[in-house]
Amino acid sequence: MSKNNKSWEKIYNDLEIKKHDFNKSPFIINANQIKNCVRDFDKTSEKEVRVLCKQDSREERPDIFIENNLFILPTKNGEYIICKGDGYIDIPEINTQAIEYTSKIDFEIKSAKIGNSEMQHLDFAYASSLIRSFLQDDSLVLSIRGRKYTPQFNFNTDLYKNINVVSVQTEVDAGFEGRHRIVLVEAKNSNTKNIIIRQLYYPMQQWSIHTQKEVITLFFEKRGQEFLIWEFGFNDILNYNSIFLKNSAKFKIKSKNS
Repeated sequence: MSKNNKSWEKIYNDLEIKKHDFNKSPFIINANQIKNCVRDFDKTSEKEVRVLCKQDSREERPDIFIENNLFILPTKNGEYIICKGDGYIDIPEINTQAIEYTSKIDFEIKSAKIGNSEMQHLDFAYASSLIRSFLQDDSLVLSIRGRKYTPQFNFNTDLYKNINVVSVQTEVDAGFEGRHRIVLVEAKNSNTKNIIIRQLYYPMQQWSIHTQKEVITLFFEKRGQEFLIWEFGFNDILNYNSIFLKNSAKFKIKSKNS
C-alpha cells in the first residue's frame, strides 16, 4: 500500500512543517499548498489531494507522520489541519464465542450470497434484524446513506482546543433512525485493526446537530461466516479523543427455517 512518502516529504520540507510547534497548535494546510508542492510529480496518486489526505489507518500515514506522531483532519472544503497525537482507535479482537442468531426473515435471502462487499453484508445483517437485536431497538429503520456535508461544529482533542469544522463531506455506510436515537454504521470488509476516529466522530457530531437525538456509533465487519459488531461511545461529545468501546459481539446468522 502506497503511503505517499515522497509527496509528503516534499510537502513537509517545502512548507517547513518541521519548524512548527505542534504542542501549541495544529498546522493548517490547504489544497492549493499541497498541489503546488507536488505539481511536478508524474503519478496521480502522488499529487491528488484527496488521495494524499486519505489516511484511514495508522499504517496508511506517510512515514514522516508516523515518526512525528501526526495525523491529518479536514476542517472545511480544501482545508486541513495536521495534528499531534493519536487520531486513531483500535478495533479489538472479539474473543468470545460467536452467538447463534436466528434471522427474523422467514425465507432465505439468496442474493446476499452473491458477491462479497461490506455493503451487502451490512444490508443482510439489517434485513435479518441483527442490528435491531444487537441494540434492542425494534423501531430502527434505514434512513441515512451516502455523502453529506456537516454543519458547523467545534471540538477539542487531548492536545488542542476549539477546532472549527464546517461543510466537511462525510459518508456513512448505513444510518438508522428509531424513535429516540440515530444509529450510524461504518462497515469494512478487511479484518480492520484500527481506523481514524474522524470516520466515527464527524458523522456523530453531524447527526447530533441535525436531529438532536442520541447518536449511536457502530463499526461492522463480516469475517468468514461471522458478523462482528463494535459499539463505540464518547465520554465527552466535544472531545475527539474521548472515544471508548462500549460493547461488542460476533454472530452467526442462521435461517429461521433451518
